Amino acid sequence: MIYTLIKQGNQKMRLKTKFITSFILTTALLLSSFSFVAAFPDEGMFTPDQIARLPLRQKGLRINPSDIYNPNGTDISDAVIRLSVGCTAEFVSPQGLILTNHHCAFDALVSASTPQTDYVENGFKADSRQQEMPAKDYSIYIPNRIEDVSAGATAGTENLSSDALAQAIKTNVEKILDQEKAKVPVNAKATVKPLDDGQPTNRGRIGFSYNNVIVEIKPMNSGFYYYLYETTQIQDIRVVYAPPRNIGVFGGDPDNFEWTRHTGDFTFLRAYVAPDGSSAPYSTGNVPYKPKKHLTINIGGVKDNDFVFVMGYPGSTTRYRESQSIDFSEKVNFPFLAEYLGARSAALRKVGETDDQKRIRYQSDIANLDNYNKVYQGSSLAVRRAETVAVRRAEETRFATWINANPARRAKYGEVLGNLSRVSTEFYATGQRDVLVRTLPPAALVTFRQLYDAFSSVIAGKKLTDAEEKQKLAEVQKVWAAREPIYEREIIKFFLEQMEELPANQKFGAAENLFGNLTGRQRHAAEEAFAVSIAENKDFDTPEEIVDLYDESANDLRRKYPDIYTFMSAFIQEKAAVTARTGKFASEIDRLRLLYQQGMAEMKGVRPYPDANSTLRFTYGNIKGYAPREAVRYTPFTTIKGMIEKDSGVNPFDVPQKLKDLQRNRDFGRYASGDSVVVNFLATTDIIGGNSGSPVLNAYGEQVGLAFDGNYEGLGNDIFYSADYGRTIAVDIRYVLFVTEKFGNAKWVVDEMTVKGGAARTKAAGAR
Repeated sequence: MIYTLIKQGNQKMRLKTKFITSFILTTALLLSSFSFVAAFPDEGMFTPDQIARLPLRQKGLRINPSDIYNPNGTDISDAVIRLSVGCTAEFVSPQGLILTNHHCAFDALVSASTPQTDYVENGFKADSRQQEMPAKDYSIYIPNRIEDVSAGATAGTENLSSDALAQAIKTNVEKILDQEKAKVPVNAKATVKPLDDGQPTNRGRIGFSYNNVIVEIKPMNSGFYYYLYETTQIQDIRVVYAPPRNIGVFGGDPDNFEWTRHTGDFTFLRAYVAPDGSSAPYSTGNVPYKPKKHLTINIGGVKDNDFVFVMGYPGSTTRYRESQSIDFSEKVNFPFLAEYLGARSAALRKVGETDDQKRIRYQSDIANLDNYNKVYQGSSLAVRRAETVAVRRAEETRFATWINANPARRAKYGEVLGNLSRVSTEFYATGQRDVLVRTLPPAALVTFRQLYDAFSSVIAGKKLTDAEEKQKLAEVQKVWAAREPIYEREIIKFFLEQMEELPANQKFGAAENLFGNLTGRQRHAAEEAFAVSIAENKDFDTPEEIVDLYDESANDLRRKYPDIYTFMSAFIQEKAAVTARTGKFASEIDRLRLLYQQGMAEMKGVRPYPDANSTLRFTYGNIKGYAPREAVRYTPFTTIKGMIEKDSGVNPFDVPQKLKDLQRNRDFGRYASGDSVVVNFLATTDIIGGNSGSPVLNAYGEQVGLAFDGNYEGLGNDIFYSADYGRTIAVDIRYVLFVTEKFGNAKWVVDEMTVKGGAARTKAAGAR
């Protein structure tokens, strides 16, 4: 399953675009004279305004590009929306019906479930709109306007650098936002508020909101581009139909990122608004939202090599990074993240072993963690297999030759590669240890984080006033409900074991002082005892006891908790040192990366597509299989017949009996493809996490599938795209409607949609 990022209080791994970063960047070279091409035929996550410049007619598009995106009219992009959980979705009826992935609606199903009513296991079906179930904490974001404001953001900055450049860009951006605020309706001006409201998830956001309308400017590619986005948030979202677990999650983690695949990863939702059409929280008086555009469904099917395209909200890519960054990702960051996420998943499973309610509650988190564990395992392997670092270094060698061939280029770019090497060598020298220190303590380690804050305050000699103590107690009480001692114990153990495995020149001194004289099982036992002393210590098991620590002296803490004090005091110092090193690195690397990207683009004579950042993007390709290894060739379609071949009767390969009966009786209705129904298909479209739920559309702009995954061999696609291996895995739209109508007995949902195709549509297509 493709998720945007890792849930950590961060599902919350939303894109972090920081304004302070953009201030130190320049976009003097906009490359407007260059052609717009991609490195590979199907590579690219293009912004909507770039669609018109793509060779889509030659590729097979049969509608006008303006039918896909038209800034002055209604188009397909108006139907493609973003879910608050970091996925994509689309309107598929004039009554606000939404189609997205099952795993994107997973949280809504989990939050409504109980041990007696498990909507993940059994699915959910409303027989009427009155029975539709609220999707707790869900909302959608509808695109109103997208505008490239790079020229305005960088006006007059051509000859500036450093603080002067930062201030000029800041002034320009504020001027653009002031112009946007002037457009706000008079009766809404009183509700205008900045997006950066101090909350961690909003920190650094550039823009404002009013009456559920959001206006935001996003820097991209270290300031190479600046785009303005205006969206409307709809707050009342409800579940209409979700298949049971053994359809929606068929194959589970063993099949995740694998082909062949037989997963019905879809769910129908619906958006509701107040009777006057305005966005409003859930209310029984709300009415279905009427979108200005909904997609047409085509059940005529697709065949090998057919042209298709995808629109959605891909999460994050870094495809223009220097070789040192790629090398660090491959060898350090990806392997650490894979192990860390695996440890978190295992810890949550332990929590649920003796508590059925928690087992259900953490299903979504575990699925998300397992998904990303596999992502980072596969990404490290893919980057290494493709020799991506060597390829980028060869490109940099060519770049150096190109720079040195021209005095003007030497003046502008001559120091870029040398400075990138210097800054990176210095920063990554302690990279393996720094990753651990930066990650610890994650928000979910409630006790550890609170002890870290308390010890930091006491060691710094700060005493809380009565008012501050009262506020601190309220803060601790707010997070205490999320505390899971078993989880904390296991994750602290994981970090201590990771510290044990650090190379000799990067060891964390405090951990070695506590455990370094032990080896093997003895050391692990001591590490576990230390983890227990934090996570399950009776002195730390209420908010009041945590706040009492602020009244202690440093000597008191050292006497009462000697090992914890030794570790915490050293960790506090190391955390500060890592923060300082990271800040210094960021202050230098962003400017260098911008010049690096500008120079590379100039050398190649291209205007690059921006890295993904959870904004609306377009990608195109073809239906196509692939060869994962020698003597193996995958075709691009699977059917219910193949799903039944996998049937073991045991989760996650337990095919529902009714589905087997429908196949045996050939009871396919209008959704048949030969002697079965197509379940999943492959396409070469360039997608990544965040594209989950994106519509796959045919040459006529009709929905034929629903993107839900990528393939294992195509991982690493946040860094590079592989034409040979990179594939989108999609649910065939015929299977979506077949399951809804024939298996789920929810034909009223299908009848609400605009459906074309079948035999009549095939003849019409042949006549074109």
